[in-house]
Amino acid sequence: MEWDALLLARLQFAFTIGFHIIFPAFTIGLASYLAVLEGLWLRTNRPVFRNLYLFWVKIFALSFGMGVVSGVVMSYQFGTNWSVFATQTGSVIGPLLGYEVLTAFFLEASFLGIMLFGWKHVGPGLHFLSTCMVAIGTLISAFWILAANSWMQTPQGFAFAADGTMIATDFVKVIFNPSLPSRFAHMVLAAYLTTAMAVAGAAAFALLRKRALPESRMSLRMAVLMMAIVAPLQIVAGHESGVVAHHHQPAKVAALEGWWTSGPQPLILFGWPDETAGKNHLEVAIPGGGSWVNVGDPAAPLKGLDAFPEADRPPVFITFWAFRIMVAIGLAMVALGVWGAVLWAMKRLDGATLYHRALVLAAPSGFIAVLAGWITAEVGRQPYVVYGVLRTADAVSPVAAGAVATSLLMFIVVYAIVFSAGALYILRLVAKGPETDEAPPRTDEPPGTPLGAGVQEA
Repeated sequence: MEWDALLLARLQFAFTIGFHIIFPAFTIGLASYLAVLEGLWLRTNRPVFRNLYLFWVKIFALSFGMGVVSGVVMSYQFGTNWSVFATQTGSVIGPLLGYEVLTAFFLEASFLGIMLFGWKHVGPGLHFLSTCMVAIGTLISAFWILAANSWMQTPQGFAFAADGTMIATDFVKVIFNPSLPSRFAHMVLAAYLTTAMAVAGAAAFALLRKRALPESRMSLRMAVLMMAIVAPLQIVAGHESGVVAHHHQPAKVAALEGWWTSGPQPLILFGWPDETAGKNHLEVAIPGGGSWVNVGDPAAPLKGLDAFPEADRPPVFITFWAFRIMVAIGLAMVALGVWGAVLWAMKRLDGATLYHRALVLAAPSGFIAVLAGWITAEVGRQPYVVYGVLRTADAVSPVAAGAVATSLLMFIVVYAIVFSAGALYILRLVAKGPETDEAPPRTDEPPGTPLGAGVQEA
């Protein structure tokens, strides 16, 4: 492995986007959660929803700010480390990123101040509208970013100009490229699950500590409901994204599945890919399962990595394991959602200490799954930055390796200080829990008894 400018630039972008993506993944879901909380408070006038809103809006503000800062830093790299990519694709990618700023970021910025500081200064209707606009803005922002990234995965609607740069010939095809629908749904559902797991973990932690019991019980129910509904839907969306990748990025699918030879493919549950030997060690697989999952026929022959030149294959080990981490966490979320739904139906959700401890441990699982999913998508696209069109090695800026190494080191130091401080403060807020103005529970109540009729009805 040569530590040249290409590798260092890839590491720098991976480092910055790894920090950035966890914040939008959280704020997209959290903004929608805040809109639901405020809507329920306006409809029911129950303090529990108001208290939860005022608690989570603080965390949203911090996460949103850190997401904006990390996003701006990341975008600068298009000019510093990836100027050839910017030159070659700017006419196609540039407008999409511009639309994101005009339609989403301006919308969020316009209403964010009212949402954060207007609680006592504007009417409840205007404040609720502001919260909804911020939530909608986060979804619109995700749409444009996913449109740009999905075009890089499945490019269409463009042509090469006389100077060799790419120009859009049909922006409708550019935006609504083959992988956008499934990837956008997959990302939004991932954001909702990330928020649900964080909310569930915070609520479970508070219940274990006997803090803010009305709010904690309510937020736990809302999170369990989200997990039980969204986690299975996420598996469906992920499968559809895989089907699209099978048709448009077969080398990526072969790498993430660990298929080395073409033919009817197994469903590999576990293995240790060896790129030198071209096989998997310690493989545990279901014969024909891979072909059945991808095309519905266990005997259908599918392409393995041997169908592609070595120069056109993505890194197998990273793609293989990132995909399995994402899938394993997704299945765990389904299990936690079902477990919680059963406990809720049995009226044992509030006193299920083992379940609460499991939720605390699983609180960061959404962030890990999002990172694993992005690694699968981005590393699996290699060696191309625009799949099948522009190689990553041809997109890097003509800069010295020392300059990229220096900036990468500076990023690591600054991020370690700033984001560690921000994350620590957020964790302290979560540990403190929401303020409550309802009466504490009676000491003679059994552990599983809901607090108050309103919470029980929820």
